[in-house]
Amino acid sequence: MKIIFICHGNICRSPMAEYVFADLVKRTGKEHLYEISSAAVTNEEIGNDVYPPAKRCLAAHAIPCPPRAAHRVTAREIEDADLLLCMDESNLRRLAQISPLGVPKAHLLGEYGLGGGEIEDPWYTGNFERVYNEIASCCEELLRREGRS
Repeated sequence: MKIIFICHGNICRSPMAEYVFADLVKRTGKEHLYEISSAAVTNEEIGNDVYPPAKRCLAAHAIPCPPRAAHRVTAREIEDADLLLCMDESNLRRLAQISPLGVPKAHLLGEYGLGGGEIEDPWYTGNFERVYNEIASCCEELLRREGRS
């Protein structure tokens, strides 16, 4: 299953979700069942690594966070994905503008544990630990619902 986690700039929430979910599936021995990545819906942070406070938060939870470069999701990636998990409604709208073919497979990550709610952007709020906890909870529920745990 090809999953892409999506956020505004691909430096906080989506890479956190990518690395949390990758760690979770690795710990359950299911990494061979998934292709996991993350991307942005804007060009604002293209080429930048994960935001340092997000890296520190992941490290505090022993989640590997190798160097990477933020990128904007392409129409091809959207079309090839099985599931597109956005952090907020704005991401969903922008994703639909990039490729309307992604609409049926795009959802809020918060549908997997937050009652459909959005995951706030910690770049603005500074609430990296709360965002980590929400993402981790949603990723656990995602894996459970997929029946691969």
